[in-house]
Amino acid sequence: MAGLRRAGFAAALSLAASLGTWGLAAAQEAEPVSLDYFAAQQRFLDRSDAIEAAGANVRSREAQEQSVRHLRRPDVDLEVQLLEYQKTLYLPLGSLAPVAGQFGIADPLRFKQEMTVTRPIATATLPLYTGGQIDATRAGARAQLNAAKAERDLATDTGLSQLVQAYYGQQLAERALGVRRDVLAGLERHVSDVARLEQEGFASRAQLLQAEVARDEAAREYQNAIAALATANASLAGLLRSPSGVRPVSPLFIISKPLEPLEEFTAVSLRQHPQLRRLGAVRDEAAAGIRIEEAKRKPQVYGFAQYNFAPRDALLTDPDWTLGVGFRYKFLSGVDRGASIDAARQTAAQALAGARETETQIGIGVTKAWFEVDAARRSFLLLESAIVSAQENLRLQSIAYREQQATSLDVVDAQLGIGRARIQQAQAAYDYVTALADLLSVSGQMDRMADYVNRADRIVP
Repeated sequence: MAGLRRAGFAAALSLAASLGTWGLAAAQEAEPVSLDYFAAQQRFLDRSDAIEAAGANVRSREAQEQSVRHLRRPDVDLEVQLLEYQKTLYLPLGSLAPVAGQFGIADPLRFKQEMTVTRPIATATLPLYTGGQIDATRAGARAQLNAAKAERDLATDTGLSQLVQAYYGQQLAERALGVRRDVLAGLERHVSDVARLEQEGFASRAQLLQAEVARDEAAREYQNAIAALATANASLAGLLRSPSGVRPVSPLFIISKPLEPLEEFTAVSLRQHPQLRRLGAVRDEAAAGIRIEEAKRKPQVYGFAQYNFAPRDALLTDPDWTLGVGFRYKFLSGVDRGASIDAARQTAAQALAGARETETQIGIGVTKAWFEVDAARRSFLLLESAIVSAQENLRLQSIAYREQQATSLDVVDAQLGIGRARIQQAQAAYDYVTALADLLSVSGQMDRMADYVNRADRIVP
């Protein structure tokens, strides 16, 4: 039975190993796309629907801002009317009435005219004074454009941060799978050695059972690692719109030297974080809204001109052309203009308070991410020596076991110790990379991620 169990585990190990890191992707129609981080970042920027949506919003606001640049130009309208009308005129004869009466002409004279005419009229209106409404409208359009640009940058930073997590998350899953495979293979060899020693009478049945239990646990961890890698691969492939999968080739890394001082990241974040720029634009838009509402309470002065292209068909009361200046003031409106101004002021106050709160949260986020980066860096460096020590411990325990100076459990613990140290180091590198992405994102510098990748001097093999 023990032999059959060992044969079954060997077959399972062989099958799992045949899947490998990329065996899962082999079932797909095409080979996975090999991408370093720089290529993955560019692919993401080119294919992200969220970024494209934010870009479309920017283009919309650009067109809107362009549309209000020439509000001071005159409005020219061409109007053509087809009229069928009847006009009756009465002309008093005055002192001529007695004479007209002798000829049977009534006083007053009555004229009646029925006609069908076409009236082509051009009208031009030029704003002379609007109380500041035109300038405020332009400022509001510019503020909306700035807010859209900030939202696009925010969507880009958020997306790139997700890309870092997915890209290096798949690398972590690959490294974990490799470690689990090595641990399982090592424990398989150990089980074989213990079984041989048991047959020779140098190992007990209990020692063999201990080795098999450890091997079984390692097999379960290996299967879990395969599933975790499949999930990570699906996540990255979806993010990069690559149905055939993605093979990341940039390894997990750290920069052994500390990052720039915390104060530098904090200062930069307060200058250029997209969320702060968006709130600043919202504040500007609210200020423009206040000016617009206040302008509605002021009079408007405008110039106008009108020309009739068919003066022969004009009504008697219609001029051939008109040129003048108009004055307009709204005394009463169904909209409470005072309440409208107050609403715009409250919007500005909301944006100001939101900016202060965001500055506080950004400061907290920068501090937290900076210390997480440094903690992960220190942990990674400490684990380098821990891995060397674990490898040497396994070598010594294996020798001691063969010399009957150590137990099978000592060898198992040493084997598992190497696996734990290697996974912990890969996890520390992943924590470093993701915390670095968080730090750059919260400080408004996500576009510098590629620079830090180039500076890497420690990698996870």
